[in-house]
Amino acid sequence: MKLKKRSIERDLLSFYRHRGVLIPTSADEVLSAEVVFSKEQQELPPSLASPPAIKSRKAHRHPQFWTNPSVLTLNANDPVEAITRKAREVVLRAIEQGWAGPPYDPQQLAELLRIKIVPDAAVVDARIRWNNGAFRIEFNPLRPPARTRFSLAHEIGHTLFSDCSAMVRHRGYHTGTVKDEWQLEMLCNVAAAEILMPVGSLPEPKELKPTVDAILRFRKAFQVSAEAILLRLIRLTTFSSSAFAAHFDNDVGQYRIDYIVHSPVFHEEVPVRPGTIIPNDAHARDCTGIGHTFHENESWFSGVPRPIEYLGISPYLGQILPRVLGIIKWADPLLTHSIRFEKGDATAPHRSSLPNRIIAQVVNDKAISWGPGFSQAIRKKWPQAQRDFTEWAQTHRSELKLGAVRVTGLEDGLLLANLVAQHGYGESPKPRIRYSALEHCLGQLADIAMKYQASVHMPRIGSGQAGGSWQIVDEIIRQTLCASGLDVTVYDLPGSKPNRTEQGYLFGPILHDQFV
Repeated sequence: MKLKKRSIERDLLSFYRHRGVLIPTSADEVLSAEVVFSKEQQELPPSLASPPAIKSRKAHRHPQFWTNPSVLTLNANDPVEAITRKAREVVLRAIEQGWAGPPYDPQQLAELLRIKIVPDAAVVDARIRWNNGAFRIEFNPLRPPARTRFSLAHEIGHTLFSDCSAMVRHRGYHTGTVKDEWQLEMLCNVAAAEILMPVGSLPEPKELKPTVDAILRFRKAFQVSAEAILLRLIRLTTFSSSAFAAHFDNDVGQYRIDYIVHSPVFHEEVPVRPGTIIPNDAHARDCTGIGHTFHENESWFSGVPRPIEYLGISPYLGQILPRVLGIIKWADPLLTHSIRFEKGDATAPHRSSLPNRIIAQVVNDKAISWGPGFSQAIRKKWPQAQRDFTEWAQTHRSELKLGAVRVTGLEDGLLLANLVAQHGYGESPKPRIRYSALEHCLGQLADIAMKYQASVHMPRIGSGQAGGSWQIVDEIIRQTLCASGLDVTVYDLPGSKPNRTEQGYLFGPILHDQFV
């Protein structure tokens, strides 16, 4: 697919600027943070008459563990989650504009962001500089392709920090010589993982097992880093498990946890946090080389012996001993909240054990009345829903923007959530879905559904008139609604075939059994 480069650059750079990145460009578009309820509250069922309070955005206090000045600019309790979200937003915007994979080419992404890429055999791997008001990445073209891709993605990760231009102007480039610089480098690795294996890269998570063996097979087959694979697997798997990365801290002579992430089905409290010291009798120390593995039952992280797997990976710059990835297995696959696919009509959602139901649909940010597709079926069955939306759009035009959620009552115990996640309408050479806006909308919908004890029902939103990839939408639903403990039912009309898109999994059906 050829990209209209100038238009894509303008859209991406505008989006990038609004995420706090110091790239000179003009302002354009900001996602809304509002949940908009019907002005006529009496239209809602009595039990739903009071809308949920909108959460205010307050600055978080940083745990003492995080000390690097660049990391502190994220202003987040969980810098790992914060940088993952920043990277994901940039990646989703690029995919909306036609950036495709696999493999996902970080060099093409850099070019779209007007980050100049320059080969230089004198560079060890890659480095970023600030040159004449723009970022410039220099990389060693003699390195293996997989290593080059990761290095470029890592350097793009540096630009997600708002002080990046100031830091590289000061030091020339990131050197990793500052004592707490590893914190920044680790987060750039996390960003690189999101760039190389973005949302929608893997198949449905039902049987994906987060194991060292699976990671090694993925890495060999698809030339992405072990860390990138592990982070994607752990966010998708239905196995109750946790994953962490650790590095050897020379000051204490032991391995120290960099970060820990949990699978969506894991909800216990674990006394493992960033900065936790791994005891000397743990087998992390036995992974003395890159690619070394160790499987054992250990109890240092919970007090109860649990299976744990270790894998040695490349150390931080300037360190000798390898970093270690760890996978803790808490239990077999759990009966958990997930997406249930049914043949049926989403305008007649199935009953559930919960007192209320919400139908979700995607609408665009330009039209005050709905067009063809599922919205037409909603309008035909509940004309008052269209009237409510039109009145709201006419009287509160500024609120009709990407990321907004408009909720209205349909009948007793049944609500309609209009997710503003499509930009414009009509024929378009590229998809009109805006994945970041959809993720924002679904996050708000999760809060609404939990407050009102409602199940969520929908067609394959975003993949019809909006032209998006269901694979990407599927994973966003799992990471927002399902991860919040909600049951989601997706309906396909009998006899219909789900839309197919150009977005492909990292492996086809022939290879699937090798990796589950």
